[in-house]
Amino acid sequence: MRPLQARPRPGRLFSGRRLVIGVPFLFLIVFFLLPFLIVGKISISEMGDVTVKNLMSFADGAITLTIKLSNYVFLAQDDLYFRAYANSLEFAAVTTVVCLLIGYPFAYFMARARSSVQPALLMLVMLPFWTSFLLRVYAWKGLLSDNGLVADVLVRLHLDQLLLAAGLIGEPGRFMNTPFSLMVGMVYSYLPFMILPLYANLAKMDLRLLEAAADLGATPWVGFWKVTVPLSKAGIIAGAMLVFIPCVGEYVIPELLGGPGTLMIGRVIWDEFFSNNDWPMASTVAVVMILLIIVPLAIFNKYQAEAQERR
Repeated sequence: MRPLQARPRPGRLFSGRRLVIGVPFLFLIVFFLLPFLIVGKISISEMGDVTVKNLMSFADGAITLTIKLSNYVFLAQDDLYFRAYANSLEFAAVTTVVCLLIGYPFAYFMARARSSVQPALLMLVMLPFWTSFLLRVYAWKGLLSDNGLVADVLVRLHLDQLLLAAGLIGEPGRFMNTPFSLMVGMVYSYLPFMILPLYANLAKMDLRLLEAAADLGATPWVGFWKVTVPLSKAGIIAGAMLVFIPCVGEYVIPELLGGPGTLMIGRVIWDEFFSNNDWPMASTVAVVMILLIIVPLAIFNKYQAEAQERR
């Protein structure tokens, strides 16, 4: 006679561990994977009069599967899309570096400030989120326009000559619709996304490590580079990802503050969708943009996990 096996209790299917793991996976499937598959399906479809055609059609008792890959071939051959991708990656990378250079000292100051002052400093960082993103970008449009407050200050300090020599503006005193105005808007808009994870990481750091480094003869500068910066690596990576990823697909800031020489991929997708009414081409551009971001991140996370396992 076979021994009776204990049946799993129904409640085990919804245990706390499975819920904790399953809810994020369900969120990613519903809000990332499914939309990505829909966009991928549109990218290999043909455009009809109003909307895209179905991939599968049934006629005369036969099922026909039509997959159009010409958009991907055209994307690889057209220089316009290459320049848009290159500009998007370049501006996103520069914005990330500038946000790190500005945000790290600010986050460090917040983490080392008195505990009674830290909530006020944190509120100041989050204060711009209380105003509409679009209004904040429009405000910079007025500040950088001719006779604007920031534009006048830059001209009086003769900083426009430096910006002209660096190729960030086209002529002295004209700051709008230039790479400079685009960078100012993107750094201002995404700087809090760099400061917040850095502050959260630095605030948890054990200050006794710095005391130990000082006892071993390290100067404050050496202690900062040898102890503080390595321990804040997770915050740097998190802040860089939070800034870089949305900057690549940014549309509003380049449209309002950028000029003809600041073509980015967000504007290309908009034109393909609404000006050219070419949904498959716009979806192709979006799929390639997502892959340009996801694939390097996946490779980086893989090597990061392997490095942690070897420790």
